[in-house]
Amino acid sequence: MWNRLQQYGKGAWRASLVLTAAVLVSGCASTLSASVTSFQQWPANAQGASYRIEPAPTQVNNLEFQTVADMVRASIGPIGLVEAPSAGAARFVVSIEYGNPATQTWVRTYDDYYLNDGWGFGPAFGGFYGGGWGGGIFMSSHPRDVPVTVYKNTLTVIIKDNSNNKAEVYRSSAVHNSTDDRLIQIMPYLARAVFDDFPGNNGQTREVTYDRMR
Repeated sequence: MWNRLQQYGKGAWRASLVLTAAVLVSGCASTLSASVTSFQQWPANAQGASYRIEPAPTQVNNLEFQTVADMVRASIGPIGLVEAPSAGAARFVVSIEYGNPATQTWVRTYDDYYLNDGWGFGPAFGGFYGGGWGGGIFMSSHPRDVPVTVYKNTLTVIIKDNSNNKAEVYRSSAVHNSTDDRLIQIMPYLARAVFDDFPGNNGQTREVTYDRMR
């Protein structure tokens, strides 16, 4: 029986290592995913038309907004629009909304521990992983819920057509949830995501994934 327990313990120990490695890899992910929802009534004759980014009153002379606007500007070029030299010369007006409100959620964890002196069953015993080297035993406690702060990194780009009574012709929002408060570092991916597969299907929500820049 002890041999069977030892074999079981070694297998579980190896599985535990695999799971730990998976967690470490996901924590250092080389890709970033975002959920994108787009609405559009994009005009057919817009190729090569001009645009102008128009800040909201609270965004005027805001250095952070200017940085975000530069990221959006870099992503607008590939869709075939050209930045106008002045607001009056632009056919399209582009507005930008962004933020990363924080919410708290709960994540279930398990506190593994190792007994080096053979058999033992503590009050928090929740599973046997044991029979390791030297006769030690791995055990797992009951689940424990811990609070985690989640940041909802969001970018919304809205385009209105001056030649059509300022009608809204494109609205796209990209969302990426993270446990780190790093909105500006994530923003280049969100700026790319809002124009992914432009103009896309009206009302479509999709997931996009990009390689992280090193």
